[in-house]
Amino acid sequence: MLKSLLRYQSTGGNVSENHMRKKLYENGVTASLQSNFALLLKVWAEIGKGFLDGSLDKSANRKKQYEDALMQLESILKKIIKERRGMNFNQHIFIDSLVQGNLNDQQILEDSMIFSLASCIITAKLCTWAICFLTTSEEVQKKLYEEIDQVFGKGPITPEKIEQLRYCRQVLCETVRAAKLTPVSARLQDVEGKVDKFIIPRETLVLYALGVVLQDPRTWPSPHKFDPERFDDESVMKTFSLLGFSGTQECPELRCAYMVTTVLLSVLVRRLHLLSVEGQVIETKYELVTSSKEEAWITVSKRC
Repeated sequence: MLKSLLRYQSTGGNVSENHMRKKLYENGVTASLQSNFALLLKVWAEIGKGFLDGSLDKSANRKKQYEDALMQLESILKKIIKERRGMNFNQHIFIDSLVQGNLNDQQILEDSMIFSLASCIITAKLCTWAICFLTTSEEVQKKLYEEIDQVFGKGPITPEKIEQLRYCRQVLCETVRAAKLTPVSARLQDVEGKVDKFIIPRETLVLYALGVVLQDPRTWPSPHKFDPERFDDESVMKTFSLLGFSGTQECPELRCAYMVTTVLLSVLVRRLHLLSVEGQVIETKYELVTSSKEEAWITVSKRC
């Protein structure tokens, strides 16, 4: 979908090529994603305000702002690609994995742009919603604090110890589900499928209404309740994985978001009680990534 919004014309390739590139992306995100957040947010804001509300095509000024922001970010990425090609650096960044994957410069540019934008906005919104939901449940926050304290103690936060935060991961999974973080997704059909009497040919681009699926009471009892405990059930986690939110099907951008949000919560919850603002009602706005219509406020108090 972002390819279309960014007006990239290159084809997605066949299923085997897509699997290869997905593995490449996963390895690249694991090695680390470098991004310029101020500029990324500027570009994403223009996408959100322009394409999704239709104003971009109605205003020459708005269209120019978008084109200028897009050109600026592409120019920066082109310089980085040129700099990283054929060189060895101590710090591995996401673009290095794409360069080493023998993709051409246009593919590297498009994939860098898409993953940078998607990772930036998904991470920001996951952090926001996780904090908002924690303010609504003292019990969940208490259990999360106890796990963080048990795993880290007074020591530093490390990637190895983050893997031990099982309940924290359940909190993040439930945040993704309850917030309907990505209400729609697209995936290339690997094999021929069938829905009722309709045949879905192999390599068909299928759109998934995840916002509906994630609130389906047949799959999620009490779907509007924030309940991380539901992910104690392995079958529930398997369902979540099949939707692309965990396990082998997990999208690389979300993997980045999980890591950043885990670090954020580990720092905040160890030091502060997160509290809601009395009388505040948070209304949601559904775009490519779900956000709140207005600013969401919280209050905090220091832990003893």
